Amino acid sequence: MHPNFENTATAFQLKTDSELERAYFLFRLIANEPLVKIGTAVTNFALKAHLPIEGLVRATVFDHFCGGVNEEDCLPIIDKMYGKGVCSILDYSVEGKEIEDQFDFALSKTLEVLNFVKEKDAIPFAVFKPTGFGRFELYEKVSAGIALNEEESQAWERILNRYDQVCKKAHDLEVALLIDAEESWMQDAADDITLDMMRKYNTKKTIVYNTLQMYRWDRMDYLKKILDIAKSEGFKIGLKVVRGAYMEKENDRAEEMGYQSPICASKKATDENFDAAITFMMEHLNSLSIFAGTHNEESCLKLIKQMEEKGVAPNDSNIWFGQLYGMSDHITYNLTAEEFNAAKYVPYGPVKDVMPYLIRRAEENTSVAGQTTRELSLLQKEKKRRKLDL
Repeated sequence: MHPNFENTATAFQLKTDSELERAYFLFRLIANEPLVKIGTAVTNFALKAHLPIEGLVRATVFDHFCGGVNEEDCLPIIDKMYGKGVCSILDYSVEGKEIEDQFDFALSKTLEVLNFVKEKDAIPFAVFKPTGFGRFELYEKVSAGIALNEEESQAWERILNRYDQVCKKAHDLEVALLIDAEESWMQDAADDITLDMMRKYNTKKTIVYNTLQMYRWDRMDYLKKILDIAKSEGFKIGLKVVRGAYMEKENDRAEEMGYQSPICASKKATDENFDAAITFMMEHLNSLSIFAGTHNEESCLKLIKQMEEKGVAPNDSNIWFGQLYGMSDHITYNLTAEEFNAAKYVPYGPVKDVMPYLIRRAEENTSVAGQTTRELSLLQKEKKRRKLDL
């Protein structure tokens, strides 16, 4: 059965009328680019000036896009979604940290979440960001082949150790682990570590997943390369496939520094690249596992069609769909209604520390043509449906 992405009754079944109104209000704001820029500037100023705005943020944008301030705080949402077949991926979304104590804290958080995940069927994956475990500049230097001094070498060893601790624990607990992707100029180093973790821990089943940002035109070649390595060395590949999250920053840096942008020339080219990666991966399902992180209905339907053609069951453990909490409920809930594996990325953390994530989320929604318009039209459709049902 194909999911019906127009079914708003299923999509918004967990939202109260007031939550529906809040979502509509937030996406109306996000649709206004000048307002997003002003709101971002004002919010940043208020946080730096220690103005008491956390309550307002918590009641609006935070509660819509985040699960809570800690793991326990997220549990009611996790359990409620799981009641409708939707799994959760807890994402400790604190960004921009720079000191060793903070990296050790992120490590301990990820290890805690792995224990949490092991006990909850509703949470099939754990996740972390490379820069949660070490300084961006170190990844950048290693990616560029620049020699590290003694202090930097020691810090790099600590990064490698953090990766290994988390991947080993995930392997021992048999919990799948997603490793996010970041900016292209630091990604080579992160890719190399993650490939080593797959070599070590993906020998019997897929535990460690890397992330491919398919708005990069070079990622198909990388995908083919690592699959060849995995086949020749006898381990499995796990890949979360997404379009990407840093497009403006990537293009601006390429222009400023005078090199070819790593980003596809158009949205159409990105869509084609994403779909090509999924098609290629579907040809090699015996060697890899797919996590399709997408808010694009067409890409979801193309993957579903290929699953049907190959006789792959909707709930096959090698294929997952994923969307962000607070977005694309029409995809997630209608997928699980037809028994496909689907999960929400559920960001959490202290309100103040999660603000960089929330600001990025608002800016991305503003810059993606059609995304916010689609959310608004579906919310409006559900509001009308509920009025008619009264």
